[in-house]
Amino acid sequence: MSRKIGMWMYRNGGGDKIQKKIIKQLKERDIKTISNISPRDAIVSNGTMYSKHTGRKASEMDLFFSYNAGEQTQYQVFLYQALNRIMPTINSFEAFALTEDKFQTSFLLRNHGVATPDFELCHRDDSEQLHAIIKKWDKMVYKPTDGWGGMGLTKIENEATLDMLLPLLNQMDLRFFYVEKFLDYDNTDYRVDIVDGKFVGCYGRKASGTDWRTNISSGGSVFLREPTDEVVELAIKASNVCGTDIAGVDIIYDREKEEFVVIEVNGIPAFATPEQEKLGLNFNDRKIELIVDMIDRKTSKNKKDKKKKKGK
Repeated sequence: MSRKIGMWMYRNGGGDKIQKKIIKQLKERDIKTISNISPRDAIVSNGTMYSKHTGRKASEMDLFFSYNAGEQTQYQVFLYQALNRIMPTINSFEAFALTEDKFQTSFLLRNHGVATPDFELCHRDDSEQLHAIIKKWDKMVYKPTDGWGGMGLTKIENEATLDMLLPLLNQMDLRFFYVEKFLDYDNTDYRVDIVDGKFVGCYGRKASGTDWRTNISSGGSVFLREPTDEVVELAIKASNVCGTDIAGVDIIYDREKEEFVVIEVNGIPAFATPEQEKLGLNFNDRKIELIVDMIDRKTSKNKKDKKKKKGK
């Protein structure tokens, strides 16, 4: 086979079956997949990166497809960045790093005309600014810039809550605080999947009766939801601005401003689980098809670029 890719795919929640389908379709296009390639198991010697388990060299690959949010380590991310310098990666490391940081994502989106919740970033020692913000907004949400799945989100409802929270945050040795205005919404959101700039599918998530967060890991539930054209266009624009090949864009409706806003761009949005497919979420096949098309295109281009370099 003329082309090879490395794949590091999550395997829980039906991910193993998704991986098999992707590998099968790639094989039909004469693209070989080296699966379960985790950079955290790699060793680098001079300019060569290879797996200590298989001995395979990274230079054998024409593309690296990383799709595993739950098992990331700092070492893995560091080598992901290195791989991105010598071959195409999906997502690119730049897009991956951007979407891992909520402030950087919101800052970029806002500067490209994409509506987000109002947000502020301030130095850890600037408690006066935080008190000024809570007075202006009434309620706000503290967000770790690199959190996911709703982890670490804290709703701050008044100055007293802020005063109780600040000592705890200071103990965490944070360099800065990122906060968003708490929006008036109906406790539901849209999760819109985009691949290669194209709409894949959409579903809704609803917060549980005891929580305001819609994330599944925080107790939220999934339901079927048809997006409007406005929601799809907003999701595609957000994905394009962030430079993501694959994105799950979370959108809510701000009832105060009467507009849809992007609350997060996820660079590793999960496929529908077997249980969710039974509910009617049927976008997995289209998502796989678009990913395979994209890998085919990117590896073909990479092969051509390599030939041109050798010919010089």
